[in-house]
Amino acid sequence: MGFGSRTKYRSFKKELIQIYMKRKIFLILFGFCIWQIHAQTPVDYVSILVGTQSKHSLSTGNTYPAIALPWGMNFWTPQTGKMGDGWAYTYDADKIRGFKQTHQPSPWINDYGQFSIMPLTGDRAKLSRMYNEDERASWFSHKSEIAKPYYYKVYLADHDVVTEITPTERAAMFRFTFPEKKYNEYSLVMIDAFDKGSYIKIIPEENKIIGYTTKNSGGVPENFNNYFVIVFDKTFSLEAMYNSTKNDENQSDHAIAAIGFPTHRGEIVHARVASSFISFEQAELNLKELGDRSFNEVRAAGRERWNEVLGRIKVEDCNIDKLRTFYSCLYRSVLFPRSFYEYDAGGQIVHYSPYNGKVLPGYMFTDTGFWDTFRALFPLLNLLYPEMNQKMQEGLINTYKESNFFPEWASPGHRDCMVGNNSASILADAYLQGIKVKEPDVLWEGIVHTANNVHPKIRSTGRLGYEYYNRLGYVPCDVKINESAARTLEYAYNDWCIYQLGKALGKPEQEIKVYAERSMNYKNLFNKKYNLMCGKKENGEWNEPFSPFKWGGDFTEGNALHYTWSVFHDPQGLIDLMGGKETFKGTSKN
Repeated sequence: MGFGSRTKYRSFKKELIQIYMKRKIFLILFGFCIWQIHAQTPVDYVSILVGTQSKHSLSTGNTYPAIALPWGMNFWTPQTGKMGDGWAYTYDADKIRGFKQTHQPSPWINDYGQFSIMPLTGDRAKLSRMYNEDERASWFSHKSEIAKPYYYKVYLADHDVVTEITPTERAAMFRFTFPEKKYNEYSLVMIDAFDKGSYIKIIPEENKIIGYTTKNSGGVPENFNNYFVIVFDKTFSLEAMYNSTKNDENQSDHAIAAIGFPTHRGEIVHARVASSFISFEQAELNLKELGDRSFNEVRAAGRERWNEVLGRIKVEDCNIDKLRTFYSCLYRSVLFPRSFYEYDAGGQIVHYSPYNGKVLPGYMFTDTGFWDTFRALFPLLNLLYPEMNQKMQEGLINTYKESNFFPEWASPGHRDCMVGNNSASILADAYLQGIKVKEPDVLWEGIVHTANNVHPKIRSTGRLGYEYYNRLGYVPCDVKINESAARTLEYAYNDWCIYQLGKALGKPEQEIKVYAERSMNYKNLFNKKYNLMCGKKENGEWNEPFSPFKWGGDFTEGNALHYTWSVFHDPQGLIDLMGGKETFKGTSKN
């Protein structure tokens, strides 16, 4: 073989080796990717801290880490914000004030039925200062924090205590790992039932604390209470109470209690916690959700439940960031609506009604606004979790029976927030997707009543401006009803939903055709001058001056460039109004 041939051979051999090595590396990486995907379950991709780096002036999500089961009645969260602050946990904070049972759907709506538990260390003299939430707050680091949907763990540096939480739907178990405390020093646990009316009682012979909190952000009858019970597995050596402005019924404006005991280093103390919106006795029944299981067994069951729910969708991707994003979002999607029902001593489903204050049979759900959820969340529930939406629809029927209206924003009762009559969309879509309620006649009665009335106290429940809408075909912008164009467009879509439901229920055409006609009311706000939806005055004049970029005003959290497309039920009609598909698509040369 000549020199040139040997050189070519060596070059060819080198290329073969390079191809082999590249293929081998690719196969190794591909195999690792597949192994990584199969090694983790859906809940392992979830980050419950996403969206927590927020504040009132700048939102990156306005979320808090919800330690809970899907659709659970109670959530738990580490509390970094002050009592009553809707931003209960913010990622940039460096101190934890307590571990709060929360029912908050958003910081704007705020919380209700909340109380907190906080482990501490110190002597009796120091204890009096600890009633102040600033004094008992402890530094923590995200490096010592494990935050999962079914499990939370953090080290509280100022008190040298590790706190762990694992939930069920109506109960939770805490596991505290304490330092060594002897003689006149104690390892402590403080219960803060918050202000605005609360009560706590220590029952040392049972290692138990009971209490209730009434603190809420509105929307409930006067007899609203969240009753709680906490049982420890260690005998109390110290008991202390703080009450401010106690009244004749032994209720304080603000009740706080502390219990303490000596501990050796690394000693573990458990607290079993449950609550009820019905009574102390019901809270004791809810505590049975924990059974005689250990902390690890409850945690394992919670993990299994989350994988069951999140596993309804299987995503295969080598990009772990995409998997984390997807499952973290799905986790948020199955927290609400919140279950607001309990099981009585006979195993029957009951609920405290946040609408009339009575304890009644049947399902109840809360903490969701339909303006925010009718477009995406409830259709997702219909597709993935129809068995849960079946319960939710029954709960909506109960809401109508107890308040004479379907809700539009509930937390836990009717709240004055947002616009639209989108309960019609929620109810109609579920029924048309095969989710049938037990009382279809009540469903129809309620949906018609809600569409043709407004709640006497809550302006966002029912249809504000329905008299104008039914008479003029739109809600005018000059009759002291805000966001009038948004209301008109949503009412029109809601009327189409009612018409479709009426057909499915076999209602006479003579009875339901009015909703088909009103569903075309969106056309009354189309201004050909701008080829956009605009506000209109009662006398028929357009609201001028007009800017398509103006945020709010005649629209809700948007402008004409958003809301013009809010004609989900008749896109061809909107295309025709705009003069054809090219204009509709924005490709017209005119």
